[in-house]
Amino acid sequence: MSLRFASLVALATALLAGCAGQHVKLLDGMQAKVAILETTDIHSNVLSYDYYKLKPDSTLGYERTATLIRRARAQFPNTFLFDSGDTIQGSVLADYQALVKPFACDQELAIYRAMDAVGYDGGTAGNHEFNYGLRFLSQATGTPMNVDGGHTDHCAGPHFPLVLANVDSVRDGKPIFQPWTVVTKTIEAYATDGSKVRVPLKIGIIGFTPPPIMQWDKQNLAGKVTVTGVVEAAQKYLPQLQAQHPDLIVAILHGGLDTAPYTSAMENGGWYLAGVPGIDVLLLGHAHTEFPGPHYAGMKDVDAERGFVRGVPAVMGGFFGKDLGVIQLTLDRQQGHWAIDRSQSHSEVRPICAAVAGANKLVAKPDCVPADPQIAPLLEKTQVAAIAYVNTPIGESTVRMSSYFADEGNMTALAAVNAAQADYARNELPRTHPELRDVPVLSSAAAFRTGFGGPDDYTDVAAGPLTLRSAADLYFYPNTLAAVKTDGAGLRAWLEKSAERFNQIDPNKAGEQQLINDKYPGFNFDQIQGGIHYVVDLSKPVGQRITTLIYHDKPVTPDQPFVIVTNNYRASGGGHFPGLDGSNIVLAAPDGTREILADWLKDKKQIGAKDLETTSWQFAPLKTHGSVVFSGASGKQDVAHATGLRGIRQLKDLGDGIAIYAIDLSE
Repeated sequence: MSLRFASLVALATALLAGCAGQHVKLLDGMQAKVAILETTDIHSNVLSYDYYKLKPDSTLGYERTATLIRRARAQFPNTFLFDSGDTIQGSVLADYQALVKPFACDQELAIYRAMDAVGYDGGTAGNHEFNYGLRFLSQATGTPMNVDGGHTDHCAGPHFPLVLANVDSVRDGKPIFQPWTVVTKTIEAYATDGSKVRVPLKIGIIGFTPPPIMQWDKQNLAGKVTVTGVVEAAQKYLPQLQAQHPDLIVAILHGGLDTAPYTSAMENGGWYLAGVPGIDVLLLGHAHTEFPGPHYAGMKDVDAERGFVRGVPAVMGGFFGKDLGVIQLTLDRQQGHWAIDRSQSHSEVRPICAAVAGANKLVAKPDCVPADPQIAPLLEKTQVAAIAYVNTPIGESTVRMSSYFADEGNMTALAAVNAAQADYARNELPRTHPELRDVPVLSSAAAFRTGFGGPDDYTDVAAGPLTLRSAADLYFYPNTLAAVKTDGAGLRAWLEKSAERFNQIDPNKAGEQQLINDKYPGFNFDQIQGGIHYVVDLSKPVGQRITTLIYHDKPVTPDQPFVIVTNNYRASGGGHFPGLDGSNIVLAAPDGTREILADWLKDKKQIGAKDLETTSWQFAPLKTHGSVVFSGASGKQDVAHATGLRGIRQLKDLGDGIAIYAIDLSE
């Protein structure tokens, strides 16, 4: 038989097998196109609903991401769908199922019911998966865990595998989830003559969570699990995975990209993970930013337009169900293996809403994709119960508490949190640390909602009746309360770190200058109260901005002792604040800060200005030649003025719910 005739026979056999739906022999020269789809940081936002404003919100929600997933599957014949974590926590619905009316072992969590309706091929656990404790996590994921307090039953979990390679049980040293697995699907490929054939494709997946979970959720994890750096975990388990001979290996990391020197405790280790030999595709998360995208432009060895990290195709698909990550791969069969043709591959982030250029980010237009009609009926009763829960009355207020201008000095929303935290600590500390009875207690809080997610992403509790929804709006995350012992030098360092929220302002510059450093998240801008007053001089460089710091009208001395109440995240090192690593915690409360706040509001019955400490800080007077500007929700100038911020004026309404404001720093 001639070579030409043999080739024709092989091709004819391949074509017939393809038509019959049978696999054919894989031959060099074949080509396939595969789309890797990714969701991340859904945070249990299953429905397009704002629980704080009690109204639909079409700009978020997994039910709309599901529509993008179905459209992508219609577009691409070969797809795999994975989730990069922070899935089960982050909404009122999640808190209701975890804290208010825990679900039974034979019931599946609402977010997983929705995801199973769409169908996933795998996922990993993010840091917020650990917020409710290991027993809840093992039950919710259907994963028996041999850990202290873990759930040992096989409960109803998601119908797809969860992999996690860098968290081990202290009891037996073994991973609490399977570290890796292999997913096999039949895909359509093309023979050398262009005919369609059906062939198997084996994708190995391996998962990673941020190592700092040991600080952030110390009360849930200490003594129960250990955490390994993402690179070290990859190096340990990749040989096992490679021994299964997968065609591709996808690393699912709940983390972003950071080129700082690598450590095993690195929070966003994606850049280094991409450099581990054997990883073909990288799925990212945690950072709540899109990749590819402008945030990562200019980063070493990163293509922020086509979506490559050190030559590895990568994607990070937004948060709260706002986006779908898509990696389009072209695979060529070479030397008996599938190889990624990088010149014909790229990544993109597909939003659920068409977007226009806003003041400092992309904001949603009303023309969002419709919700997948299959999702809402899956959790109708749970949704009704969650809404009823957040409407439970707890008191009333004569003060409007908002975060619209928290960055500029409106502390109405933070003052209630600080007051509740300080009262709790003053009651609890003497029982466990009588030696601290006479040490001044300060309280630190940050505005969690400052517009990052769009014009509706602000806390706004109107004067009038208060409900549990009000407490959830004032305190967004399910942190627990913690207090640390420090001194005047530590207090100053804390405030200096917080002041990185602002750009340095040149008073002689003629053009506009942006007030806010958008690379420093609002949830790390701690504002401290409790009888102190401090001044932030924006003309000074980072680390030299706190020019006045007094306690009860006297200058704070470096060795002056203080107890500062905060949350478990900050006290244990979250945000990398100087002097905060968990070693100086003097109170680790079992109670959630949100619940402490709700109890405080209940006890007060009615709160007014007398119950809320006035703003504890101000900008140093600074006469600037040009305008100092910032972006915020449009039409809120009166809110600023009502709280005494007279130097703020709206310059331009951008027509998308966002406005540009100017602040007069000379006042």
